[in-house]
Amino acid sequence: MKVVILAGGQGTRLSEYTRTIPKPMVKINGKPILIRIIEHYKKYGFNEFIIAAGYKGHIIKKYFIKKKKDIKIIVVDTGLKSMTGGRIKRLSNYLKDETFMMKYGDGLADINIKKLVNFHKKNKKIITMTVVRPPARFGYVKLKGKKVDYFKEKSKLDEGWINGGFFVMEPAILKYIKNDQTYLEREPLERVCKKKELGAYKHKGFWQCMDTIRDKEILENKVKK
Repeated sequence: MKVVILAGGQGTRLSEYTRTIPKPMVKINGKPILIRIIEHYKKYGFNEFIIAAGYKGHIIKKYFIKKKKDIKIIVVDTGLKSMTGGRIKRLSNYLKDETFMMKYGDGLADINIKKLVNFHKKNKKIITMTVVRPPARFGYVKLKGKKVDYFKEKSKLDEGWINGGFFVMEPAILKYIKNDQTYLEREPLERVCKKKELGAYKHKGFWQCMDTIRDKEILENKVKK
């Protein structure tokens, strides 16, 4: 099964790093997050990757040309301004009529990929989305006049489930994507959901995105060098 990794965004909130390199090439403890994502899938026996490149995509392409390949990696230019759905649509000729996995190129987790795939096969939906509980950031304070009446340090259990960015998809999803400007997370997923064709695989382990400098620091404290 092929793994699509969306790696075309600019990552403006990480501009300290992304002025010169694409966001997925930002390093976590000395290694690009894109490579850490690939290594995670490889650990579960998945060795065929399609990288949907965009902003400074030539840097990603050059990186893989220099590396020894015990895996198959294709880097495809999916446009500078394409949205998430548009990038997937541009890969239609590479995906053909096969089930495939999709992952954003800016986050890590300890998800068991084989269990995710087996869940998708058993559930028989167009899309399986991994859902996670976001890391807690704030405590809860209840005031009574000028005094604190109640305080609770927030835990993950106080948060709802969110899109964790690990997907398994049937090729039928391509019909729901109109053009380059289509966000996968808007009309396509909303329509699939209304048709009761969006499955949810719950992951309760480690998960962390990399949208900000703070996120990068959290990842570097969690991930082995």
